[in-house]
Amino acid sequence: MSDHDLSPLPGRTVLVTGATSGIGLETARQLAERGATVLLHGRTDEEARAAADRLVATVGIDAARLRPFAADFTHLDEVECLANRVVAEHPHLDVLVNNAGIAAPERHTVTTDGNEIAFQVNFLAHYLLTCLLEPALTSDPGGRVVNVSSSLHRTANIQWNDPNRARRYSRLAAYAQSQLALTVFAADPRVTAVSVHPGICDTALMPLYAHEGVTPAEGATNVVRLCDPAVEIVNGAYYDRAERVEPAPAATEDRTVKRLNKLADLLVGRTA
Repeated sequence: MSDHDLSPLPGRTVLVTGATSGIGLETARQLAERGATVLLHGRTDEEARAAADRLVATVGIDAARLRPFAADFTHLDEVECLANRVVAEHPHLDVLVNNAGIAAPERHTVTTDGNEIAFQVNFLAHYLLTCLLEPALTSDPGGRVVNVSSSLHRTANIQWNDPNRARRYSRLAAYAQSQLALTVFAADPRVTAVSVHPGICDTALMPLYAHEGVTPAEGATNVVRLCDPAVEIVNGAYYDRAERVEPAPAATEDRTVKRLNKLADLLVGRTA
């Protein structure tokens, strides 16, 4: 199915995390242009509102289709507040796009919650958000989650005994671990989910990959396609741009999914 074959999305409600720049902003734009109501997440209220205003002013998006939300993913209590607000205001959510992400810093950095910052922002915050939004995503059949992952997940391993990589830190290894975790999490059976490598795009994360990439708009088309209910998906599937391919072997192992969920519940303070 080509981009031109995608269906209009009126009546659909989609939350896009990290929607103030790059692929997230372009994903929000393309979804809103198709008629979806987009819950546009930013790190702060000001950033989220500015992104919404930008789409209205530069692209002509109907302001009624854009709802700004804020949460700093380096603080898990803000993630919880975000989820509570979304469920209260939108008890039915069609799609959650887990897109927010950062490049791991050069120096080992731990959040106030005690987690390595890339692991928390790129994976743990999305894990917590998805779990808390499960009632809204499953209120009607067809709810889905799209995890914006990375081909670098293939180079990763999860340090089960030291997920915060306190003993041996490498920014590339820390980032790759967060992407592998996000890819593994797509196979969780609670909500139908897929993960996608949108391509190497000219965003703040590009230095991790290469010196040049495609535009964020091109990368976003690979995300938006998976938000369309006309595109059938299988739980746990992984896409490299528009093509479904096999992820790293660990991402298909049931025991790895269960072990990751147990670790994530511990690190975000959830009880089974």
